[in-house]
Amino acid sequence: MKNYIISEFTKTREVFEKILADEKLHKNIEAVSSACIKALRNGKKIMFCGNGGSAADSQHLAAELVSKLSYDRPALNAMALSVDTSALTAIGNDYGYLYSFSRQVDAVGQEGDVLIGISTSGRSKNVVEAMKSAKAKKIVTVGLLGLEGRDIGEIADYQINIPSSETPKIQEGHIATGHIICALIEDEFFGATHNPHRK
Repeated sequence: MKNYIISEFTKTREVFEKILADEKLHKNIEAVSSACIKALRNGKKIMFCGNGGSAADSQHLAAELVSKLSYDRPALNAMALSVDTSALTAIGNDYGYLYSFSRQVDAVGQEGDVLIGISTSGRSKNVVEAMKSAKAKKIVTVGLLGLEGRDIGEIADYQINIPSSETPKIQEGHIATGHIICALIEDEFFGATHNPHRK
């Protein structure tokens, strides 16, 4: 048991060491953060979607923006498309699970919004459909993905690739990256007036 614990933490460390050394990934994080800041400045919103653990990450990151991450400040406009069980089940029943997110993008998405699709495989079909709907509405698309961007990476305007092919390790990278993006957004808007560490 102890060997397994050490092995898993070692793999996590190795993934984060690769992330630390990847300047392209850092630039992509900066670009995505800037796109989100631009959207919010223009009165638009950030939407997240994903399945399973990625649905949980979608909710988590949307909540960091709507509530707070590091300090008290006004709310930011974000939503997770995985939280409305009535919409999800109605869409699944009436149109099929493939359209569980794209139908919501069609309903509430606006030109200039940002859609962040989270997928460890890069092949989540309902996320692909959401990306297609977003592109049609001139919504900025972001793939938060694994080592290979695959189907979502081919569609997204931006992709952030966590350098691993193991689902748990990709998810660990996703939430750390998501926290950084949320922190950059939060500080851009409110750092000078609300961040106690900058006073």
